[in-house]
Amino acid sequence: MNKWFECKVKYDKQQQDGSVKMTTEVYLVDALSFTEAESRIILEIKPYISGEFEVDAVKHVKITDMFNVHDSNADKWYKSKVNLIAIDEEKGVEKRVGTTVYVKGSDIKSALETLVAGMDKGVSDYEIANIAETPILDVFEYAVIEKKPVTGENE
Repeated sequence: MNKWFECKVKYDKQQQDGSVKMTTEVYLVDALSFTEAESRIILEIKPYISGEFEVDAVKHVKITDMFNVHDSNADKWYKSKVNLIAIDEEKGVEKRVGTTVYVKGSDIKSALETLVAGMDKGVSDYEIANIAETPILDVFEYAVIEKKPVTGENE
């Protein structure tokens, strides 16, 4: 099961008019711990940011599922609340279990279509309670960080 962390990165970004403005960008990182999430986000964004930057915040977020479409037009992330519907056999009533699903799309319509297609593959009945755009710019799924062995001076 994935463990997701929302990482906020703060840096000075040059605007189109040439001025420099402090900017905070949000990313999702799949990591085992807060420490690893911070290390991973630094590794992932370092090639894209020139100059100084800081990881301003790392927060654990509970995500049940993620539908990442590989479409060049899909550049936004949407957070949706989906209620899974089950029947409580003993009481004879419907029971709803809330889950959080992140979906990538070019707009809310495409994200909703992707969400429905992904949810329809499941075995449970569901209802979509809401879907909203997030400030997340990119998602970095789990990858093992290879550490180089410590070597002598002559190597």
